[in-house]
Amino acid sequence: MASLRGTAARGIRLALAVAVAGALVGCSEGATPDAVAPTAADGGLAPVPSLGAPTDFATGLAAPWSVAFRADGTPLVSERDTGRILELSETGEAREVGAVAGIRSDGEAGLLGLAVDDADRLYAYSTTPGGNRIQRFVLRGEPGGLALGSPQTILDGIPDANFHDGGRIAFGPDGMLYATTGDAGDRPASQDLASLAGKILRMTPDGDAPDDNPFDGSLVYSYGHRNVQGIAWADDGTMFASEFGQNTWDELNVIEPGGNYGWPEVEGIGGGDGFIDPVQQWNPDEASPSGIAIVDETLFLANLRGQVLRAVPVADPTQHEDLLAGEYGRLRDAVAAPDGSLWVLTNNTDGRGSPRDGDDRILRIDVRS
Repeated sequence: MASLRGTAARGIRLALAVAVAGALVGCSEGATPDAVAPTAADGGLAPVPSLGAPTDFATGLAAPWSVAFRADGTPLVSERDTGRILELSETGEAREVGAVAGIRSDGEAGLLGLAVDDADRLYAYSTTPGGNRIQRFVLRGEPGGLALGSPQTILDGIPDANFHDGGRIAFGPDGMLYATTGDAGDRPASQDLASLAGKILRMTPDGDAPDDNPFDGSLVYSYGHRNVQGIAWADDGTMFASEFGQNTWDELNVIEPGGNYGWPEVEGIGGGDGFIDPVQQWNPDEASPSGIAIVDETLFLANLRGQVLRAVPVADPTQHEDLLAGEYGRLRDAVAAPDGSLWVLTNNTDGRGSPRDGDDRILRIDVRS
């Protein structure tokens, strides 16, 4: 698919060249240029949809991390520390489908991303004492009475740590399963193509390397990442990813197959040869970006430390508008629901937030063009 092989991504980068040129002039590796992040206050923001008032769809969740929808629209939610997978009724009532066995839930580790394939099988990314893994489950029964079948591990041995475990999984428009991994505290591993750490991986639903991956026989799709926790695709196939920086810049990137995104040599915009710069960057105090979703050609980015939902127009991803600032605390994920609405997961019970009455919750937001 041409769009996934970088054509659309390269087109966006050409359009961005003028916008970022000023920030790159005179910037050497390790420099800290001004963030390229125009806002609505600058008067040049591309149109973004209007949003309805957020409503609570589900409450009382324990550090929810990911939501995936079955073909019939049933939402499935992962809880990081408990290892539970929940199904939600039409009224938001939660019921345990099962718990993923053998997880290690320390720091940022635990039960992380979920995804559902075309055959309605559930995939889960989790941390174990022996590393991060991706398992596949058949879901038995009907909504309201679903149960997890026995797991099949399709990939294991992904480097793990208490922090920087990546964990987001999603099926792309090409039918392949994509998984994000963190550097697990081993910075040089992000540049090592023989390591699965600090990468975005692309695989078949069985965990094999597709023949058209950028590196022969390898699951590696892109590298030089520190800790990616959000991936999404625009209608034209352009792939976006959100990435935690260290102390200087968090990033929004357009992902190209085989691309090197610089970590640990570069954090944020470096302008160096051989590395792909982000389309936007933010100080970690204002961001800590996790899950992302694209609804109506707008990318919505959930931020933990920044406690804000960021709206980025796909047509010009150098810009953003801040929404819900401080209203709901830490935001872990943004999800495109089958009915066209946007779901946002809070994360105030994850050990770093200040829980409010009803936390953690899933907010449902109508998106109107």
